[in-house]
Amino acid sequence: MTDAGGTGQAGGSPHDTLMWEVRAAPARLPELLAWVRERAVPELLTRPGCQRVEVFDAPDERVVVIAWFAGAAGRLPDPPAALLRREPHAWPFRHLLTYRPAED
Repeated sequence: MTDAGGTGQAGGSPHDTLMWEVRAAPARLPELLAWVRERAVPELLTRPGCQRVEVFDAPDERVVVIAWFAGAAGRLPDPPAALLRREPHAWPFRHLLTYRPAED
């Protein structure tokens, strides 16, 4: 897994959000999504401080997982290589702000 940006601290606060992205091997997106749902998400949810995990897909057989933690972000297990077009990429972020539309 490629870790762009490290997992250290900036400004005294830990990088508390993980964004993980990968492209599925041709015609393997359903299997990769099943692996994410059945293995990766449950593992993340048992990590200390895990608050929320969201999973996205895109038309080009890309899968993105974003996980929020109270404290330092965890990481996903390595998926089966046969399901991948290329190695996953992961970036730790530090959550700064949340914006919501104004209520009417």
